Amino acid sequence: MNTLVRLAIQKSGRLHDGSLELLRDSGLKISNGKEQLKTTVRNFPVEILFLRDDDIPQYIEDRVADFGIVGENVVAEKNKSVQLVRRLDFAKCRLSIAIPKTKTYYGLNWLEGKNIATSYPTITRKFLSDNKINASLHEISGSVEIAPGIGLADAICDLVSTGSTLMSNGLQEVETVMQSEAVLIASPTLQAEKQNILDKLLFRISAVQNARNNKYILLNCPDEAIPKITSVIPGMNSPTIMPLNKKGWSSLHSVVNENDFWERIDQLKSFGAEGILVIPIEKMIA
Repeated sequence: MNTLVRLAIQKSGRLHDGSLELLRDSGLKISNGKEQLKTTVRNFPVEILFLRDDDIPQYIEDRVADFGIVGENVVAEKNKSVQLVRRLDFAKCRLSIAIPKTKTYYGLNWLEGKNIATSYPTITRKFLSDNKINASLHEISGSVEIAPGIGLADAICDLVSTGSTLMSNGLQEVETVMQSEAVLIASPTLQAEKQNILDKLLFRISAVQNARNNKYILLNCPDEAIPKITSVIPGMNSPTIMPLNKKGWSSLHSVVNENDFWERIDQLKSFGAEGILVIPIEKMIA
């Protein structure tokens, strides 16, 4: 009987769409209808479970699921016996302390003796303890931002993405407790056959992540500019250089990290590069 592994992802919410997109970009053929709780990938030995994000670490600790995609903040809050295998570079946010805009914040000591509303009591309590702050926590499961406005708490500790929700509720962000993003977690006691499947999936995910973070660049340049240009865009190993049907000119092909994209383009133009084309990469295997 062929080994089948179970991968848990969020049933709905901010990680759901990003998780499915990553898996599909990694070549997995997935069909999931509305309200479907599980599905089998047609071309890879994986069964996907659609769960509440808060439950995923527990399912993995209990070996109901073998690995899962969940927010790093959930992993820290639930503190279950799982291993963080890879950060996935999407659904980035932060867990922050926020207080009313009408209050003047003068540092962590402002929180001394205050009431803090949060859905993340474990992380918040550790943060306060690490900073030697005594404060009371009110654990609530949702709509944390409303707590100061109705007199339930003096401050909140909640996830922040753009900060617009805080602003609309008259709050200001004053402390970052932790950064978070989607992560792949797994059971620390995977059988060899299941670990092999996970390694194959990680290989595919790496190719997708590398492609998302890089661009393929083509340009024409004077031959004398090639040393300067190759020092700026060395590529994965070295650029591909081909002579043009124009004496003293070549076509140069390379890869540039998207984070350095605009800075590098300006440099290339200053070196005499022309006809610069930048193309997305679908997969990139280092």
